[in-house]
Amino acid sequence: MITGANGSGKSSLYRALHLLADTAQGSLIPSLAREGGLQSTLWAGPESVSRSVKQGGFPVQGTVRDKPISLSLGFASDEFGYLIDLGLPAAGTTAFPLDPVVKQECVWHGPSPRPSTIVAERRGPVVRPRTQDNACQVVTESLSPFDTMMMQVADPRNAPEMLALRESIRAWRFYDHFRADAHAPARSPQIGTYTPVLCDDGSDIAAAIETIRKFGDAEALNSTVDDAFPGSHLSVEANTGRFTLLMEQHGLLRPLGAAELSDGTLRYILWIAALLTPRPPALTVLNEPETNLHPSLLLALARLIGRAAAPNNCARKTSGLSLRYSRKTLR
Repeated sequence: MITGANGSGKSSLYRALHLLADTAQGSLIPSLAREGGLQSTLWAGPESVSRSVKQGGFPVQGTVRDKPISLSLGFASDEFGYLIDLGLPAAGTTAFPLDPVVKQECVWHGPSPRPSTIVAERRGPVVRPRTQDNACQVVTESLSPFDTMMMQVADPRNAPEMLALRESIRAWRFYDHFRADAHAPARSPQIGTYTPVLCDDGSDIAAAIETIRKFGDAEALNSTVDDAFPGSHLSVEANTGRFTLLMEQHGLLRPLGAAELSDGTLRYILWIAALLTPRPPALTVLNEPETNLHPSLLLALARLIGRAAAPNNCARKTSGLSLRYSRKTLR
């Protein structure tokens, strides 16, 4: 869990993880361009701050920049590690000035990169994966500066490790502020189809709950609902192929549909559907899950998150992950 005051960098860390996930989707460069280019990700303060400025005696002032502008993103796990370094395109060399260029990429085995653990390396347009006999061979010398080797080079024959890493990253999930207003997608009936992974907007909540009940841990589903709302029970009503979420609550004569549930109750059920997935990924990121929940639900939410993160839950295997995130200063 990462906590801190407003402006302490929590959102920056969240965005860094999301950008890493974008590398496996082929959307890293356009994602940064939509935000205003590489400059929008960089530290807005001075490159260095004197002691007198830190003590508050003098205002912050900019100076001439003398370090290169770049953005380095990476992570390491027990199985694989990945690093990508982005920089600014040379002036006058592109018609898309907001698109950063990929300077370097590296994939390695284990928690830290060493010459013996490198799986593949990219410098500029040249990509060299390591073969089974521990030799490096050039597979391309003309990779576009706007493409990643994760998307263009990974294949089952020449780079199976890169392919496995890419598919693992593609399974990462990000849940950020589920909607629970009157027009929220989760309040409407949905097509009933096998849904092992809840959509990030919660629009398939009923199908996700039914999938957990039929193919996941139904006992965990019932117990987590009862933990948060004692005496309550979730069910799904099917009508001509469409699913409607229902909730039976203690003291009520009929179940309430998703459209009738309070905002906090619906949001909590969305977290249940997200965290009790029958197909757990290596990484799930929850952004402020306690938002708009009553304080009485926070302990139950903590237990739900703990259950989902347990290494033996549904025989899931989750590798430890550490993040490398470097934002160089810009004036």
